[in-house]
Amino acid sequence: MTALVVHESHWGNTRAVARAIADGLSDSDGGPVQVVDVGSAPSPLPDGVDLVVLGGPTHAFSMSRPTTRRDAHDQGAEPGHEGRGIREWLGTLPAGGPACSVATFDTRAEQVRRLPGSAARSAARFVARHRLGRMVGTESFYVADSPGPLVDGELERARAWGRALASGLRES
Repeated sequence: MTALVVHESHWGNTRAVARAIADGLSDSDGGPVQVVDVGSAPSPLPDGVDLVVLGGPTHAFSMSRPTTRRDAHDQGAEPGHEGRGIREWLGTLPAGGPACSVATFDTRAEQVRRLPGSAARSAARFVARHRLGRMVGTESFYVADSPGPLVDGELERARAWGRALASGLRES
């Protein structure tokens, strides 16, 4: 199994979760795993990718938009992430492209854990609506506040989710 983990990260939290998920996928002897920032993510997907794991922060109950990325930057987020987000990258992928599995994740503030709306669920709906792959999982990981840090135990949970994704794909 060849996996591509694509992430959008403004404060470094989503990047850390993406790397932990990749570690979990790798722990399962599932094959090569590449982690890339959404700004460098390939489109169309390279041949041979079996699993795409896509993650970004939840902004305004959904995937980020240019305005919410600018707002994050204005609040002190890492520079260089104001351009393309996961929403725009998904829009560049050809519908009905290579048959691969897709899992989505997001990072979101712990205090809104019970509120509706999530970047992961929005991305999953986009994937299904545009026939970009077969959805195999959606997960949220929590930060104490926008700049972080991640809530205790979230990186371990991300690794476990990566292992579970790899295991589920081997069984299917």
